[in-house]
Amino acid sequence: MTKTKKVYTKEFKIEAVRLLERTGKSQAEIADELGVASSTICRWNKEYGEDGEDAFPGKGNLTPEKEHIRQLERENEILKQERDILKKAVAIFSHPSR
Repeated sequence: MTKTKKVYTKEFKIEAVRLLERTGKSQAEIADELGVASSTICRWNKEYGEDGEDAFPGKGNLTPEKEHIRQLERENEILKQERDILKKAVAIFSHPSR
C-alpha cells in the first residue's frame, strides 16, 4: 500500500503562516484546524520567514536567489575547466620538442 503525499498550494502555506502570526494561536492549534502536522506549520513559518514572498516556489523550482547562485556556481565550474585546459595547452607547447 503506497502512501500519497499531500500537496499544498503556495497560497495555502502563506495563509497558514499568516494565521499563525495574526491570530496568536499556537502552531498545534493552527495545524489541527488546517489538518496538517504541527511540524509542517513550523517548517512553513521558517521558510516564509527566510524567503518572504519568494518562499514555496514549487516542486523542483528554486527561489530566484538560489537559482542565481546555482547558475553562478555552474559558470564557475565551466571557467575552472577551461582554465585547466589552457594550463595543459601551455605546458604542452612550452616544452621544446625533441
